[in-house]
Amino acid sequence: MTGQMYNILFLFLACLFLIFYRLTVFNPGNQYRMKKIAVLVSGSGSNAENLVNYFRKGDLARVSIILSNKKDAFALVRAQRLGVPSLYFDRNDFYNSSKILETLKEQEIDWIVLAGFLWLVPSDILAAYEGRIVNIHPALLPKYGGKGMYGMKVHCAVVENGEKETGITIHYVNSRYDEGGMIFQAKTEVLPTDTPEMVAEKVHALEYEHFPKVVAQIIAEQ
Repeated sequence: MTGQMYNILFLFLACLFLIFYRLTVFNPGNQYRMKKIAVLVSGSGSNAENLVNYFRKGDLARVSIILSNKKDAFALVRAQRLGVPSLYFDRNDFYNSSKILETLKEQEIDWIVLAGFLWLVPSDILAAYEGRIVNIHPALLPKYGGKGMYGMKVHCAVVENGEKETGITIHYVNSRYDEGGMIFQAKTEVLPTDTPEMVAEKVHALEYEHFPKVVAQIIAEQ
């Protein structure tokens, strides 16, 4: 085979690869297309920002929208700065209408990630996204979980009870606070001299390190 024929064959194979790549990654109807993530938040949105930046580095998924149940959440400011669409919703929108589910469907959302979101997810969204809603909790569940246990409340309880370790739990979401199937845990030591603020810093470091990677792993596996 001559050099010219090799070049022709190479170009032909390259074209086939590009066609396959476009069909699988960019075709919205294909299971291999880039997945779309909605992040639900209630607070500052540091984990949401971390997720946005992490997924922008690859072609597996993108954070397509950030939704907040607090109008003044700093997460909405982060979303604007990052160029990610965002939406504020109230309790009526979430529990007494189909507004949020319709928004998720219109945006062709594949996965929902809760990042500091403090409300239970309603049954219609749970049913539509069964096995595709993930939450992160700032403690080693089942310890320090349940309604009202979030943020600094968790870290204060850990210190007050003299725990020697704490960490993060990433889990699937169901109809009860922090009781969905466990996906991943990471631990950090709690020293006798640690304050709740020090514990919070250690836990945040675990969140930033592991949360995007674990979300990416479970998306890739489905």
